[in-house]
Amino acid sequence: MQKARIKLTSPDYEQLTEIANKILDVAERTGVKHSGAIPLPTKKLVVPTRKSPSGGGTESYERWQMRIHKRLIDIEADERTLRRILRVEIPEAVHVEIELKE
Repeated sequence: MQKARIKLTSPDYEQLTEIANKILDVAERTGVKHSGAIPLPTKKLVVPTRKSPSGGGTESYERWQMRIHKRLIDIEADERTLRRILRVEIPEAVHVEIELKE
């Protein structure tokens, strides 16, 4: 049986959790073995910028930060389960990668 590894990434934590729960719900309804949603470490992207554009005065900085949250789901999937997972509506903020293994 094929195994599918689904990797979800998003800067929005709530949408990521919602999509992961929908995928796990599909897996439970079809009765396949699954594990997840395993939380992976959050990646922080930090960009410091200088407030004063002219270069005069004291150096003061603003820090802009974006957090990328990740989840990992493993499913022993047949074709029917994968088709149902692909039908789940996914927002633009969530990036999905599906890797199939034998």
